[in-house]
Amino acid sequence: MATIELRRLHAFVTVVEEGNITRAAQRLFMQQPPLTRLLQGLEEEFGVKLLQRYPRGVGPTEVGRVLFQEAKALLARADGLSAAMQRATEGRQGNIRIGFTSSAALHAFVPNVLRRYREVYPQVTAQLEESGSSELLQALRNGRLDVAFVRTPVLGMPELKIERILQEPMMVALPEGHPLVSDSHQPLALQALLNEGFILYRRPAGQGLYDAILAACYRAGFSPRIVQEAPRLTSCLSLVGAGLGVSIVPASMVRLGGDGIAYLPLSPQAELHAPLYLAQRKESQATAMIATFCELVKNQLQDASAAS
Repeated sequence: MATIELRRLHAFVTVVEEGNITRAAQRLFMQQPPLTRLLQGLEEEFGVKLLQRYPRGVGPTEVGRVLFQEAKALLARADGLSAAMQRATEGRQGNIRIGFTSSAALHAFVPNVLRRYREVYPQVTAQLEESGSSELLQALRNGRLDVAFVRTPVLGMPELKIERILQEPMMVALPEGHPLVSDSHQPLALQALLNEGFILYRRPAGQGLYDAILAACYRAGFSPRIVQEAPRLTSCLSLVGAGLGVSIVPASMVRLGGDGIAYLPLSPQAELHAPLYLAQRKESQATAMIATFCELVKNQLQDASAAS
């Protein structure tokens, strides 16, 4: 509604609350004749009688009582608009779209960040989407996501900004009963997998992890024999549990467990880690809500480092 209409509603509500036009005019810091004309204009605008005149004051008609309740709610909402706009300007209200890979969601850091963000910014609605790194990066490019936790660095996407926020060790997933599995759970040299069939996360979906595993194997002196590629890391584990081969996955995937699967740490000589990146559009850095989210991520990283 236009400003003058809100002013009329405010005057009407004040008159009903006071039950007297003179007292209402004093409360509104205006003269009685202009207030009377304003109320008459409001009645003409709605085409109904809103106030009943009595010898010692005024009161709302039946229609006026309905308008009184609705006007109070509308005015309260209008009063809250300024505060809402201020919260939005400061990134404390609105809607943010956050993407993450399945393996990122299993790392304790990501759900902790989402939980903390909800606590600090309760008036921000977080819309979550789980997918592969390449799909998430495309969603960022197309404006369907605001930020994303991914495993793949940005290649050929100059409009995106990506920061590595942490990295975790990789683990070898083997079928239970595999000869390499022992009770000692000593770190496994990558060369020990020379003759094994590998099950890897499909490269288009997880280019970063896929290439890192191949590069580590080449450094160890062999080319891995890939017997199966899966669309998700969880699918890789299912195939390992079925005895179809071995896989190398981020350590956070161990939290999934899985029937028929044993996990072994890799030798440090493998120099194989799973990075986690936070990606966003470069143009979105000016958006207060995204800026506050990224700042919270950094603060959580600092708190985690201090705790460790």
